[in-house]
Amino acid sequence: MAKEKPGLTMVFTGDGKGKTTAAVGQAVRALGHGFRVYMIHFMKGRDYGEFLALDKMPGLTLVRAGRDCFVSREDPDPVDLDLARDGFARAGEAIRGGEYDLVVLDEINVAVDFGLIAEEDLIGLLREKPAGVTVVLTGRGASQELVKMADMVSEVLAIKHHYEQGADCMPGIEY
Repeated sequence: MAKEKPGLTMVFTGDGKGKTTAAVGQAVRALGHGFRVYMIHFMKGRDYGEFLALDKMPGLTLVRAGRDCFVSREDPDPVDLDLARDGFARAGEAIRGGEYDLVVLDEINVAVDFGLIAEEDLIGLLREKPAGVTVVLTGRGASQELVKMADMVSEVLAIKHHYEQGADCMPGIEY
């Protein structure tokens, strides 16, 4: 008899590079086992390589909830607030709807940290998550409460980055 999927809450956070990449790897792993995956990218509107590759994969719904520009933490543009809140509503539907086994909320930690989404709303959504649905949250600055309630937390540590030597943002490497 197959075991019931546990429905975990997983967090990839920290200042290092690779949080979205880890979440993409988790999504690919789930797809390989026939899981249905929903991935929403907050605060990202650019054609990132992972969007271009994953968009072709069966079993995956890919959504963007951001623009291709930096968001001001101190004074976010109303369009950024609207995109994040609409994306959060869609993510809630995906989590509660019963259609998906894995839901990835990419950069949700940053959206919360920037005040685009209320932390209490995110925590509330995770508390009402149905059994069997795993949620992956990425982004710098995961709150202590989120870390405490998660089943798995990995912190990506920044030790060295090629930007520090003046490297430009490169397609296929940064996006």
